[in-house]
Amino acid sequence: MGAIVVFVQRAVMAMGRKMEKGIGLALLFLIIGSSWLFLCLRKRKLIKLKENFFQQNGGLLLKQQISSHEGSVESAKIFTAKELELATKIFDESRILGQGGYGTVYKGTLSNNCVVAIKKSKIVDQSQIEQFINEVVILTQINHRNVVKLLGCCLETEVPLLVYEYVSNGTLFQHIHSKDGMSSIPWESRLRIAAEAASALSCLHSAASILIIHRDIKSTNILLDENYIAKVSDFEASRLLPLDQTQFTTRVQGTLGYLDPEYFYTSQLTEKSDVYSFGVVLVELLTGEKPLSIERSQEQRNLATYFILAMEENDDMSLLFEPRVINEGKPEQVFAVAV
Repeated sequence: MGAIVVFVQRAVMAMGRKMEKGIGLALLFLIIGSSWLFLCLRKRKLIKLKENFFQQNGGLLLKQQISSHEGSVESAKIFTAKELELATKIFDESRILGQGGYGTVYKGTLSNNCVVAIKKSKIVDQSQIEQFINEVVILTQINHRNVVKLLGCCLETEVPLLVYEYVSNGTLFQHIHSKDGMSSIPWESRLRIAAEAASALSCLHSAASILIIHRDIKSTNILLDENYIAKVSDFEASRLLPLDQTQFTTRVQGTLGYLDPEYFYTSQLTEKSDVYSFGVVLVELLTGEKPLSIERSQEQRNLATYFILAMEENDDMSLLFEPRVINEGKPEQVFAVAV
């Protein structure tokens, strides 16, 4: 009798272990199945979100524009969000090249080892999407050695990402206003850089099929490559005008110190606004001074205003020039740039 009881007890225990194992396996399968379902739903949600962003940011219009230009001109490349995340290690902080009022620029390396600069804007104006797409299409078509090449964009994110060629040697501002107070650029290079930037502006204003006004020409938006070749960059504030339209009323944008006073007071934008800003860059190259500085006296605070006044009063202009400019430049060259 006792043997039977022991046998029954053992049988019950074995069944219990089997049931526990079965329940454990069932729970394991349930967890795996739930996780798989969650990941599938999440992936589907992300795909749907990217599709929504793509449409919201004008993706269909861009595809239409590219299709209509196909074969005639170089078209904008549409990058995926995944491509640019891989290129920047998910926009790692160590990849940041610069930050400004319009957004953040990251250094990225595409799968073909092409190094690029990826601009991530802070906000996007939904009412201006059509204009944004038109600008992408037109800027992609500009091939000028002194204009930073726009390679394409990504529209699968909340705000569009712009992909530009990477320019390795920093900004003109950094080279003019170095930390030790001495510019690293010799006079002959300054002349060449000025001529190259002027050539880029001429292309934007007249050589393109439509008038492109940059609206934010300044030394921080003129990049230098490893050979100190100038490249005009950052078209975030730019505006496109038909060639038969001489001016445009718009909300004033630009950088104080470089901003055309007439445009500032009237909101009437013309290509002359870019020319004024470029003139301020020339004064920077001559003087080595920043366009605005609270460290200077009240009358000298705005460099452009002070420089123009000094010219009108026939002051000794050489006192304004950076010593390196005086030492290296021929007087006729220096004064030709100044006037």
